[in-house]
Amino acid sequence: MGKKKGKNIIIITGASSGIGQEFAVRLDTLLYKADEIWLIARREERLKELARLMDIPARILPMDVADEEGIKNFAQILAEEEPKIRMLVNCAGFGLMGRVDSLSLEEQVAMLKVNCEALTKITWHCLPYMKKNSRLIQLASSAAFLPQKKFAVYAATKSYVLSFSMALREELKKKGIWVTAVCPGPVETEFFDIAEKYGSTLAIKKLTMVPVSKAVTQALRDSRDKKAVSVCSLPIKAFHVIAKVLPHTWMLGIMSMMYGKDEE
Repeated sequence: MGKKKGKNIIIITGASSGIGQEFAVRLDTLLYKADEIWLIARREERLKELARLMDIPARILPMDVADEEGIKNFAQILAEEEPKIRMLVNCAGFGLMGRVDSLSLEEQVAMLKVNCEALTKITWHCLPYMKKNSRLIQLASSAAFLPQKKFAVYAATKSYVLSFSMALREELKKKGIWVTAVCPGPVETEFFDIAEKYGSTLAIKKLTMVPVSKAVTQALRDSRDKKAVSVCSLPIKAFHVIAKVLPHTWMLGIMSMMYGKDEE
């Protein structure tokens, strides 16, 4: 017999660690009207470990979201099973710090593919299966608020996520599907283990770092309340306001002074 069609499901990308994993844990305990939670990430063993800890049945979909074949297989599974997607949480993504001319082209294009292209494709494939009161959570970043020296491509990809999410929200309002762009500042995850491969972030940014549980709690609360943007912690909320008020050229100049003279 084939799998039962029409199940109420939650889909989480980037579920093997960090914010994606925390979303899985929290949504499992909240029992968010789901028959299954679908966990998507490259690291299959981590997904299996997570699934064993969950009360809601978890389905493992090990795949690289930047892989075209993986996306095609995902779309086919959706078409065959016709689930009702109660919530889609797009957490897959990564960033690298460093000057544009010091990072490889391949690494920078990979950020575009994962953070922008894959997120757009997964969202597009899921939309036909989302109904009234479904939720769509897109992980952006406070980096979306302002161009970032030595974080240029990553910040640009997250600006895309924020802009895309807010426009999509307006398109889906009449259907009662609510989109929230999550824009946390630094969060205590493995993110910086990869991001600081070639360079270090400003120390002041790390002073605003919050536990992953706090960021996810805020995101779920804001999604429940149908908010367009979720910002966690007072310093990042202040940064959000300042980034709207001050010219970006001024703020980029201030950040350059904080970095000091670039190494030649």
